[in-house]
Amino acid sequence: MATAKKKTAKKATPKKSAKMESFKLAKEPTPFVSFRVTEQTIYWSILLILILVLALWILQLQVDVSDILDNIKTM
Repeated sequence: MATAKKKTAKKATPKKSAKMESFKLAKEPTPFVSFRVTEQTIYWSILLILILVLALWILQLQVDVSDILDNIKTM
C-alpha cells in the first residue's frame, strides 16, 4: 500500500515594500577618446615595454644563431 506523506504548511511571510529613494544625478560620461593616466595605463605601458624588450632579445638571438650557422657553412 502507498504510504501517506505529511504535508507541511508553509507560513506566508509578508513581503517588504521597496524603500523609496530619491533620484541621484548621474556622473557626466567621459568622452570615448579622452586620455587619462591611470594605474591601468601604467600597467599596460610596463607590459608593452617588457614585450618589446623580449622581442628584441629573441631577434638578437636569431641573428646570432644565423651568423654562427653561416660561419659553419663557410668552413
